[in-house]
Amino acid sequence: MAESTGPTKVWTTLITNNAYLPGLLTLEYSLRKTNSKYPLLVLYTDSFPADGHAALDSRGLMKKRVSHLSPSQHKDYTNDPRFYDCWSKLTPFSLVEYERVVQLDSDMVVLQNMDELMDIELDPPAMGVTGNRVFAASHACVCNPLKKPHYPKDWIPSNCAFTSQHSTPDEAQTTGAPCIFGIGQPNGGLQVVNPSQAIYDKIISQLDEASTSNYDFADQSLLSDLFRGRWVPLPYIYNALKTLRWKGVHDTIWRDENVKNVHCILSPKPWDEAEKESNDETHEWWKDLNAERVREELSRGVKDGFQVNYR
Repeated sequence: MAESTGPTKVWTTLITNNAYLPGLLTLEYSLRKTNSKYPLLVLYTDSFPADGHAALDSRGLMKKRVSHLSPSQHKDYTNDPRFYDCWSKLTPFSLVEYERVVQLDSDMVVLQNMDELMDIELDPPAMGVTGNRVFAASHACVCNPLKKPHYPKDWIPSNCAFTSQHSTPDEAQTTGAPCIFGIGQPNGGLQVVNPSQAIYDKIISQLDEASTSNYDFADQSLLSDLFRGRWVPLPYIYNALKTLRWKGVHDTIWRDENVKNVHCILSPKPWDEAEKESNDETHEWWKDLNAERVREELSRGVKDGFQVNYR
């Protein structure tokens, strides 16, 4: 399908290679299954291969080429190589042909309609970089439950915004902790944006600063540095990091029935596991939706190598 700019509000997701394509296709299916009124626009870089394009085209998905973003001062992400591509997740701020963009990571699945994100109040583009509602996102969890040694030393439960909500779990379902709590860093997996050339220009300018070499988490570190205290905190239900559900992490606030969007962070991804290999129930949710997606596509006559049923 040719690149399209028809809608005024879109979901977007970034793809740079085929490794995340099963996730992307299942994400798109989950948006349709939950009756979203808005389409998914796939943002691809030049590294995305031909068979990946064929998969998108055969399913009629909207797509748009974007440039690969990277800072002038590179940081070594050997321990987390995915971060080398994450800078391009800042692209939605530049998509001024749209009124509203909600960026989603491809390792997410939507369980309940969340179209209300297309209407929450953010600064209008005319305000440029002067407002206090520059974008909306959920907090990053800074508990480091896997005790990864290369994570910052201040990534501990007492600095985590979700820990601050353990005493008010009902409120945590509808309200995010203050955006300046603890580390004050958003998770980059879901970003609600009113595209603005002024904001994008400021982001690009920041990519040229030497400070980017200190950004442990690429795009989300940049956003938290550049717009500290000036973003809208969403409740966890819109970017429900699978680790929050783990016993002893933030299971105090997690409620399966309220979660709208699950984020299968870390490795392995659900599609990288052998059948019945997973010990994480959220991966089973993904596999259920993926199996539905495969059946639906085959019923429409779509058939290619990206229809593995992981059941």
